Parts: sequence; C-alpha cells; structure tokens
Amino acid sequence: MTKSAVLSDQHRPTPTVEDYLMTMHVMERDHGEIVAARLAEMLGVAPATVTMTLKRMARDGWISGKGRKGIRLTETGRLAAHSVTRRHMLTEWLLVKMLKVPILETHNEAHGIEHAISPQLEERLKEVLGNPQTCPHGNPLPGCEHATLAWVPLTSLQPGQSITIRRIHEFAEDNPDLLRFLYENDVLPGAQAQVVEVLPFNQTLTLQVGAHTVTLGFPAAQYIYVEV
Repeated sequence: MTKSAVLSDQHRPTPTVEDYLMTMHVMERDHGEIVAARLAEMLGVAPATVTMTLKRMARDGWISGKGRKGIRLTETGRLAAHSVTRRHMLTEWLLVKMLKVPILETHNEAHGIEHAISPQLEERLKEVLGNPQTCPHGNPLPGCEHATLAWVPLTSLQPGQSITIRRIHEFAEDNPDLLRFLYENDVLPGAQAQVVEVLPFNQTLTLQVGAHTVTLGFPAAQYIYVEV
C-alpha cells in the first residue's frame, strides 16, 4: 500500500477539506502559490468562510503559513490533495468508460463520489482503467504532469495554425456555463481545429472546428490547451 493510502486510512480529511485541498493542489501546481481570495472565488464561498476553514486546516496540519499569499500545503496536506485529485479523476474515467456519461457531466458527478472511495478501491480503479495519466478533460493526475507539458494555451497561437485540442483546465471545469458552451461547440479533447482569427484589441479568438466556427474570449481561451 502506498504512503498516501496509509495516510488516508489513518487521518482522512473531511469532504469540505478535500474540496479545498484539490483546488489548492491546482493553484500550487500551476502558480506556485495559494491565494485565499482565489479560493473563495473558485469554491463559491464567502471570504470569511475561507478564512475560518483555513484556520482549521492549519490547526489540523494540512497547511502552513498565513496571510494572503503565504499559504502552503504541508507534506501531509499535499499527499491528501494528491489522493483526492486522483480519486476525482479516476471517478471521471469510470463514469465515461463504464457508464458512458458525457464529459460535460462527469466533473460534478465525480464530486459526489470521490470522497467515498477507499485507498484500496483507488488502486483497483487505476489498474482497471489502465493507469491513465490524465483525466477525460486532459488534466494531469498528480505525478503525471509531464504528460501535458508540451501542450500550450490557445491564447499563445496565431491565425492559420492547425491544432488538436487536448485539455480543458480544471478552472474551466468549475464553470458549468463555459463547460457546456465548449461541449456544445465540440471544443473537446481530441477535436481537430484551426485558428481562424486572433483579435488582441477585443480579447477574442475564433476557431474552425469541423463545419462551424466558435469564438472564445481570452479569459476562457487561456484554459484550453492544445497540441500544435
């Protein structure tokens, strides 16, 4: 049994803390810091609620530091964050492959299941699902970040480039309206597309996806990663 599995058996976080830890993992992975105000925004809770929860998490040893940008996951907190992130992503694959749930729905559905998965079942899921390195949306499982390093955000491209969409970032997954827009316009991992137009002055980018075009604002396009 892995170190993370032993940790989870002995001292598993509450579902609320696991939700915080998963978001913190993404922040730390991509930006090297955890910002309380961003946590409140991403989790859809009041700043005062975040402040109280962070105090409890520090008391219980999941995080260290304080202040707006001084928060860090402890070793124990990072192991727990990686565990819940893996369970979430493996659950998404289970829903897609076994139950044929559209990836539009898997993110929210997985949130209702991930907290109940035991370390033993987590290991079994990895085996049965073929040890995936990314989730169905293309985000890397903890420890598999190398699998996505070559993919670049749409906002870095120029008109005329042909691309394959590979990844919808976790922060886009947390926006149901954006995720539905992407799903309905076939902007999904594996889709072939071409950059038609990039307009920095109004912060928009237009793609040709199959027989139709789709326009995205830069704030959304930055969360779509592609292979050129």
